Amino acid sequence: MTGEISFFELGVADAERARAFYGELFGWTFRPGPGGEGGYAIETPTVPGGVHSGDSAAAPYLFFRVSDMSAARERVMALGGTVDDFDLGEDEATVARFGRFTFCHDDQGSPFGLHEPPS
Repeated sequence: MTGEISFFELGVADAERARAFYGELFGWTFRPGPGGEGGYAIETPTVPGGVHSGDSAAAPYLFFRVSDMSAARERVMALGGTVDDFDLGEDEATVARFGRFTFCHDDQGSPFGLHEPPS
């Protein structure tokens, strides 16, 4: 596991408003994302991201790079953390484009994510 930030996700009430705001603020570009309606993939100069609607109470999610999702999930649990059930709709096309994602909590309950980028 390398552990550098490899992806971020913004949960917002309205993805269109977020697209306009962050596009103007940072110059990011957006393209339709895996969530279908109301979601976008975000292209930045460094770390890719995403934005999804209907999540007004959410904070940004940070995902840390791993090379083997199964081994990383097991390691989180062995260290006393938890792994949430999460399915991005892991069909082959989505995994090939975005990779695999898992939401976790550390042994104190703090949330974070794991990301296995596409090969």
